[in-house]
Amino acid sequence: MIAVELSKPDFEYDIRGMIREFYPKEEVRIYYRDDEASINEVCEEDNSGKVKFQLFICYEDNRITCLCKEDGKEIKLETAIDQQDRKETKKQLKRMLYRHLVEQTGQLQLWGTLTGIRPVKIVLSKLQHGESIEQARKCLIEDYYVAESKVELCLEIAAYEQQLLTKTAGENGYSLYIHIPFCPSTCLYCSFTSNDITKWKNKITEYLDALEKELHFVSTAMKGAILDTVYIGGGTPTTLEPDQLERLFFVLEDLFSMDKVLEFTVEAGRPDSITKEKLMVMKKHKVSRISINPQTMNQKTLDLIGRFHRVEEIRSAYKVARDCGFSCINMDIIVGLPGETMEDLIYTLQEIELLNPDNLTVHSLAIKRTSRLKLLMEDYENLPMENSQKRMELVDEAARRMGMKPYYLYRQKNMAGNLENVGYARAGKEGLYNILIMEEQETIMAVGAGASTKLVVKTGDIVKRVENVKDVAQYLTRVEEMNERKRQAIKENFIKTVK
Repeated sequence: MIAVELSKPDFEYDIRGMIREFYPKEEVRIYYRDDEASINEVCEEDNSGKVKFQLFICYEDNRITCLCKEDGKEIKLETAIDQQDRKETKKQLKRMLYRHLVEQTGQLQLWGTLTGIRPVKIVLSKLQHGESIEQARKCLIEDYYVAESKVELCLEIAAYEQQLLTKTAGENGYSLYIHIPFCPSTCLYCSFTSNDITKWKNKITEYLDALEKELHFVSTAMKGAILDTVYIGGGTPTTLEPDQLERLFFVLEDLFSMDKVLEFTVEAGRPDSITKEKLMVMKKHKVSRISINPQTMNQKTLDLIGRFHRVEEIRSAYKVARDCGFSCINMDIIVGLPGETMEDLIYTLQEIELLNPDNLTVHSLAIKRTSRLKLLMEDYENLPMENSQKRMELVDEAARRMGMKPYYLYRQKNMAGNLENVGYARAGKEGLYNILIMEEQETIMAVGAGASTKLVVKTGDIVKRVENVKDVAQYLTRVEEMNERKRQAIKENFIKTVK
């Protein structure tokens, strides 16, 4: 355990995140100077040796002072700040902690002080404000201590994104996300809002009724904006039957101008939910991009993580999709799944190359707080869950052999190897929606249980979130409340920018 005492509540999230970059398996407890139980009392009572070290952080008018106590030694750190500039104060605090933790552990982090999920957004914002690639490079290295390999990856992706975003309507446009929160089973690592389809089959019509009400509201509220992309995700959207999918597509076509949409994605996902009939319904309604996500091509791992299908079903679903005429297919893999070795990853990449998809999205395993993997960690602690720069380089090499380039990137908390997720694509096959939501370049109107709307007031700068309730039963009875939340948020934050 690592104990931190703050002179006042501020930057707790950033402090905890910075420490966990270096000590991913340690609990970080934060106390405040006015707490009844002070940090000293707590640590003195803990005779188990669990307290690795203590930090005392004091915010003053023009400086931050940090006292680190470890093994009877005390180290004092200081950095000058301007508390009127909150963004710069956070940078200075994280830089100070980073330098100390590097010295303390002997480790360097490839992403430096960046603990947020959108490192590329920093570069893209600078390019959009007229700064040069060299200025962006200097910022990543000097302000955030990012390693050269990750700097170059960010710069490559940001330049690519800037080019791709010229296709969209920007502040005059928006995207639509539709959440289908049902799955054939819940994967070991998953914490998304998903529900066993066998338990909800009799409620799907009611769920589509609720979606229709939300979609009707969105189409009216956004009448003056241009719909750039549509993304149906989950969960597993293809848990819906063909007639249910078709009903949803007819509603979309009735309410929105789908002929002008740049990209229409359905995350087909699990191969055990994909049929030719469903694919033909999608093709009929002009779905332009689908996902068939193996995560791994090793059967032992599929069995372990609760994806109850065979590797051969992945190959079969992919072939059927190609036969149905889909020319843009994405495949997801996860690096660092329990028990997987370097050889297992190499085998998965070889099999993916034989299939030859148009997109490849590579995730570093993230151990999420509410996933079964986290809750049952003791059952899996003897299995390695490893990622490394070497593994990510192997993936990069495989993607480039298939003619793909990295086009978007994001990070998550508690990622294997403290690395990243990267989307690769062939030219013209990129997922615009992925860029728009990750870099917060235009409003995303989201419908369905657990969906999160993002209102972008000024491209990439100001975002207002509007969350839908996650529980499906609650969503069904409160859909009008979801509409009202959006109505108020649009009125307060967004509608003036629509032309």
